[in-house]
Amino acid sequence: MKKIGMIGIGLMGHGIASNIVKHGYPLTVMEHEGNQPLESLLAQGVKTVKTPRALGAETEIILLCVTGAPQVESVLTGADGLITGLKPGSVLIDAAMTRTPKEAAEGRLNLLVGSDARTFEAVKPVLDCFAENIHHMGEVGAGHQMKLLHNYVSLGTVTVIAEAAACARKSGIAPEEFVDVLHKGGGWGAALERLKPYLLNDGDTSNLRFSLSNASKDLGYYTTYAADTHADHTVAAAIKQTITQECDAGHGDEHMPNMIAYIAAR
Repeated sequence: MKKIGMIGIGLMGHGIASNIVKHGYPLTVMEHEGNQPLESLLAQGVKTVKTPRALGAETEIILLCVTGAPQVESVLTGADGLITGLKPGSVLIDAAMTRTPKEAAEGRLNLLVGSDARTFEAVKPVLDCFAENIHHMGEVGAGHQMKLLHNYVSLGTVTVIAEAAACARKSGIAPEEFVDVLHKGGGWGAALERLKPYLLNDGDTSNLRFSLSNASKDLGYYTTYAADTHADHTVAAAIKQTITQECDAGHGDEHMPNMIAYIAAR
Protein backbone atom coordinates (compact mmCIF):
# COMPACT_ATOMS: atom_id res chain seq x y z
CA MET A 1 0.00 0.00 0.00
CA LYS A 2 1.07 3.58 -0.58
CA LYS A 3 2.86 5.23 2.32
CA ILE A 4 0.75 8.12 3.59
CA GLY A 5 2.10 11.27 5.21
CA MET A 6 0.15 13.91 7.05
CA ILE A 7 0.80 17.40 8.39
CA GLY A 8 -1.77 18.95 10.74
CA ILE A 9 -3.04 16.57 13.42
CA GLY A 10 -5.41 19.07 14.98
CA LEU A 11 -9.09 18.54 15.81
CA MET A 12 -9.93 17.62 12.22
CA GLY A 13 -6.62 16.00 11.36
CA HIS A 14 -6.63 13.61 14.29
CA GLY A 15 -9.88 12.06 13.15
CA ILE A 16 -8.64 11.83 9.56
CA ALA A 17 -5.40 10.17 10.67
CA SER A 18 -7.16 7.63 12.86
CA ASN A 19 -9.39 6.55 9.99
CA ILE A 20 -6.48 6.21 7.57
CA VAL A 21 -4.79 3.89 10.06
CA LYS A 22 -8.00 1.90 10.59
CA HIS A 23 -8.02 1.14 6.86
CA GLY A 24 -4.54 -0.35 7.04
CA TYR A 25 -2.43 2.37 5.43
CA PRO A 26 1.05 3.00 6.86
CA LEU A 27 0.98 6.57 8.19
CA THR A 28 3.70 9.03 9.14
CA VAL A 29 2.83 12.41 10.69
CA MET A 30 4.88 15.50 11.39
CA GLU A 31 5.46 16.46 15.00
CA HIS A 32 4.13 19.94 15.77
CA GLU A 33 3.07 21.84 18.87
CA GLY A 34 -0.36 22.40 17.33
CA ASN A 35 -1.10 18.68 17.12
CA GLN A 36 -3.62 16.96 19.31
CA PRO A 37 -2.08 14.31 21.60
CA LEU A 38 -0.63 11.54 19.44
CA GLU A 39 -0.64 8.69 21.95
CA SER A 40 -3.57 6.81 20.44
CA LEU A 41 -2.07 7.10 16.95
CA LEU A 42 1.37 6.02 18.09
CA ALA A 43 -0.20 3.00 19.76
CA GLN A 44 -1.58 2.03 16.34
CA GLY A 45 1.86 2.13 14.75
CA VAL A 46 1.90 5.67 13.36
CA LYS A 47 5.43 7.03 12.85
CA THR A 48 6.54 10.62 13.33
CA VAL A 49 9.12 12.94 11.75
CA LYS A 50 10.21 16.40 12.76
CA THR A 51 10.19 18.34 9.46
CA PRO A 52 8.11 18.58 6.27
CA ARG A 53 11.19 17.66 4.27
CA ALA A 54 11.62 14.41 6.17
CA LEU A 55 7.94 13.60 5.69
CA GLY A 56 8.20 14.10 1.94
CA ALA A 57 11.24 11.84 1.76
CA GLU A 58 9.46 8.97 3.54
CA THR A 59 5.96 9.02 2.02
CA GLU A 60 4.18 8.96 -1.34
CA ILE A 61 0.81 10.61 -0.69
CA ILE A 62 0.86 13.61 1.65
CA LEU A 63 -2.23 15.23 3.17
CA LEU A 64 -2.22 18.77 4.53
CA CYS A 65 -4.79 19.72 7.17
CA VAL A 66 -3.61 23.13 8.33
CA THR A 67 -5.32 26.40 9.17
CA GLY A 68 -4.94 28.51 6.05
CA ALA A 69 -2.89 29.71 3.10
CA PRO A 70 0.05 31.11 5.16
CA GLN A 71 0.45 27.75 6.91
CA VAL A 72 0.31 25.86 3.60
CA GLU A 73 3.00 28.12 2.15
CA SER A 74 5.18 27.70 5.24
CA VAL A 75 4.91 23.92 5.12
CA LEU A 76 5.74 23.82 1.42
CA THR A 77 8.47 26.42 1.07
CA GLY A 78 9.70 27.24 4.58
CA ALA A 79 12.85 25.93 6.21
CA ASP A 80 13.12 22.21 5.45
CA GLY A 81 9.95 22.63 3.36
CA LEU A 82 8.00 19.75 1.93
CA ILE A 83 8.92 20.60 -1.66
CA THR A 84 12.60 19.95 -0.94
CA GLY A 85 11.85 16.39 0.16
CA LEU A 86 9.15 15.23 -2.27
CA LYS A 87 9.96 12.15 -4.33
CA PRO A 88 9.11 11.90 -8.04
CA GLY A 89 5.51 10.79 -8.47
CA SER A 90 4.38 11.94 -5.03
CA VAL A 91 0.89 13.41 -4.65
CA LEU A 92 0.14 16.37 -2.38
CA ILE A 93 -3.46 16.63 -1.17
CA ASP A 94 -4.81 19.93 0.18
CA ALA A 95 -8.46 19.12 -0.43
CA ALA A 96 -11.12 21.39 0.99
CA MET A 97 -13.45 19.71 3.47
CA THR A 98 -16.67 20.45 5.27
CA ARG A 99 -18.34 19.18 8.45
CA THR A 100 -16.76 19.11 11.90
CA PRO A 101 -14.26 17.17 14.07
CA LYS A 102 -17.12 14.87 15.07
CA GLU A 103 -17.60 13.69 11.49
CA ALA A 104 -13.82 13.57 11.00
CA ALA A 105 -13.57 11.05 13.84
CA GLU A 106 -16.46 9.08 12.34
CA GLY A 107 -14.90 9.02 8.87
CA ARG A 108 -17.83 11.03 7.47
CA LEU A 109 -16.30 14.24 6.12
CA ASN A 110 -17.32 15.90 2.87
CA LEU A 111 -14.42 16.55 0.50
CA LEU A 112 -14.31 19.10 -2.32
CA VAL A 113 -11.45 18.10 -4.59
CA GLY A 114 -9.77 20.00 -7.40
CA SER A 115 -7.58 17.71 -9.52
CA ASP A 116 -7.09 16.17 -12.93
CA ALA A 117 -9.17 13.03 -13.33
CA ARG A 118 -6.25 10.59 -13.34
CA THR A 119 -4.78 11.82 -10.05
CA PHE A 120 -8.21 11.96 -8.45
CA GLU A 121 -8.90 8.31 -9.24
CA ALA A 122 -5.45 7.32 -7.98
CA VAL A 123 -5.90 8.87 -4.53
CA LYS A 124 -9.63 8.29 -4.07
CA PRO A 125 -9.15 5.04 -2.08
CA VAL A 126 -7.25 7.06 0.53
CA LEU A 127 -9.92 9.79 0.59
CA ASP A 128 -12.60 7.11 1.04
CA CYS A 129 -11.00 6.22 4.39
CA PHE A 130 -12.23 9.39 6.04
CA ALA A 131 -14.91 10.90 3.77
CA GLU A 132 -18.56 10.04 3.25
CA ASN A 133 -19.13 12.34 0.27
CA ILE A 134 -16.38 13.20 -2.21
CA HIS A 135 -17.06 15.84 -4.85
CA HIS A 136 -14.64 16.19 -7.76
CA MET A 137 -15.22 19.86 -8.53
CA GLY A 138 -12.86 20.23 -11.48
CA GLU A 139 -9.23 21.23 -11.87
CA VAL A 140 -6.89 22.30 -9.07
CA GLY A 141 -8.42 25.24 -7.17
CA ALA A 142 -12.08 24.49 -7.87
CA GLY A 143 -12.49 22.58 -4.62
CA HIS A 144 -11.32 25.52 -2.55
CA GLN A 145 -13.64 27.90 -4.38
CA MET A 146 -16.58 25.65 -3.54
CA LYS A 147 -15.39 25.42 0.07
CA LEU A 148 -15.51 29.19 0.39
CA LEU A 149 -19.05 29.26 -0.98
CA HIS A 150 -20.09 26.47 1.38
CA ASN A 151 -18.50 28.04 4.45
CA TYR A 152 -20.06 31.40 3.76
CA VAL A 153 -23.53 29.82 3.68
CA SER A 154 -22.85 27.54 6.65
CA LEU A 155 -21.17 30.06 8.95
CA GLY A 156 -23.51 32.79 7.80
CA THR A 157 -26.56 30.73 8.74
CA VAL A 158 -25.07 29.93 12.16
CA THR A 159 -24.45 33.65 12.71
CA VAL A 160 -27.99 34.61 11.70
CA ILE A 161 -29.49 32.04 14.11
CA ALA A 162 -27.08 33.11 16.86
CA GLU A 163 -28.17 36.73 16.51
CA ALA A 164 -31.84 35.68 16.57
CA ALA A 165 -31.21 33.46 19.61
CA ALA A 166 -29.56 36.37 21.41
CA CYS A 167 -32.60 38.52 20.68
CA ALA A 168 -34.89 35.74 21.90
CA ARG A 169 -32.87 35.44 25.11
CA LYS A 170 -33.14 39.17 25.78
CA SER A 171 -36.87 39.03 25.03
CA GLY A 172 -37.46 36.24 27.54
CA ILE A 173 -38.45 33.62 24.95
CA ALA A 174 -37.71 30.13 26.24
CA PRO A 175 -34.87 28.44 24.31
CA GLU A 176 -36.97 25.28 24.01
CA GLU A 177 -39.73 27.19 22.23
CA PHE A 178 -37.22 29.06 20.06
CA VAL A 179 -35.65 25.80 18.88
CA ASP A 180 -38.98 24.01 18.44
CA VAL A 181 -40.54 26.75 16.31
CA LEU A 182 -37.47 27.07 14.07
CA HIS A 183 -37.23 23.29 13.79
CA LYS A 184 -40.84 23.02 12.62
CA GLY A 185 -40.56 25.97 10.27
CA GLY A 186 -38.17 27.65 7.89
CA GLY A 187 -35.29 27.78 10.39
CA TRP A 188 -34.65 24.04 10.38
CA GLY A 189 -31.30 22.82 9.08
CA ALA A 190 -27.74 21.84 9.93
CA ALA A 191 -26.96 25.20 11.55
CA LEU A 192 -29.83 24.89 14.01
CA GLU A 193 -28.91 21.27 14.79
CA ARG A 194 -25.35 22.30 15.59
CA LEU A 195 -26.51 25.13 17.86
CA LYS A 196 -29.24 23.11 19.56
CA PRO A 197 -27.05 21.55 22.30
CA TYR A 198 -25.77 24.99 23.28
CA LEU A 199 -29.29 26.40 23.45
CA LEU A 200 -30.86 23.49 25.31
CA ASN A 201 -28.03 22.01 27.40
CA ASP A 202 -26.41 24.83 29.36
CA GLY A 203 -23.93 26.02 26.79
CA ASP A 204 -22.77 22.70 25.32
CA THR A 205 -20.58 23.56 22.30
CA SER A 206 -19.59 19.99 21.41
CA ASN A 207 -21.72 19.94 18.26
CA LEU A 208 -19.88 22.89 16.70
CA ARG A 209 -16.28 23.01 17.84
CA PHE A 210 -15.30 25.68 15.34
CA SER A 211 -13.56 28.79 16.62
CA LEU A 212 -14.66 32.34 15.97
CA SER A 213 -11.16 33.16 14.72
CA ASN A 214 -11.39 30.42 12.08
CA ALA A 215 -14.83 31.66 11.09
CA SER A 216 -13.52 35.20 10.70
CA LYS A 217 -10.63 33.89 8.60
CA ASP A 218 -12.98 31.93 6.32
CA LEU A 219 -15.32 34.88 5.85
CA GLY A 220 -12.29 37.01 5.01
CA TYR A 221 -11.26 34.53 2.32
CA TYR A 222 -14.81 34.48 0.98
CA THR A 223 -15.22 38.25 0.76
CA THR A 224 -11.86 38.47 -1.04
CA TYR A 225 -12.92 35.72 -3.44
CA ALA A 226 -16.26 37.41 -4.11
CA ALA A 227 -14.58 40.78 -4.67
CA ASP A 228 -12.06 39.23 -7.06
CA THR A 229 -14.99 37.64 -8.93
CA HIS A 230 -16.84 41.00 -9.01
CA ALA A 231 -19.71 39.37 -7.10
CA ASP A 232 -21.81 41.21 -4.54
CA HIS A 233 -20.91 40.37 -0.93
CA THR A 234 -22.86 42.90 1.11
CA VAL A 235 -24.39 40.31 3.44
CA ALA A 236 -21.09 38.43 3.76
CA ALA A 237 -19.33 41.61 4.86
CA ALA A 238 -21.92 42.19 7.59
CA ILE A 239 -21.60 38.61 8.85
CA LYS A 240 -17.82 38.90 8.88
CA GLN A 241 -18.09 42.13 10.86
CA THR A 242 -20.28 40.42 13.47
CA ILE A 243 -17.82 37.55 13.92
CA THR A 244 -14.69 39.69 13.78
CA GLN A 245 -16.11 42.00 16.43
CA GLU A 246 -16.09 39.10 18.88
CA CYS A 247 -12.56 38.14 17.91
CA ASP A 248 -11.44 41.73 18.55
CA ALA A 249 -13.09 41.48 21.97
CA GLY A 250 -10.81 38.57 22.85
CA HIS A 251 -13.18 35.69 22.09
CA GLY A 252 -11.44 34.35 19.00
CA ASP A 253 -10.53 30.99 20.56
CA GLU A 254 -14.10 30.32 21.69
CA HIS A 255 -16.43 28.05 19.74
CA MET A 256 -19.06 29.67 17.54
CA PRO A 257 -22.13 28.79 19.67
CA ASN A 258 -20.74 31.06 22.41
CA MET A 259 -21.45 33.95 20.06
CA ILE A 260 -25.07 33.81 21.27
CA ALA A 261 -24.08 34.91 24.77
CA TYR A 262 -21.63 37.53 23.52
CA ILE A 263 -24.21 39.12 21.19
CA ALA A 264 -26.83 39.05 23.95
CA ALA A 265 -24.44 40.85 26.28
CA ARG A 266 -23.88 43.80 23.94
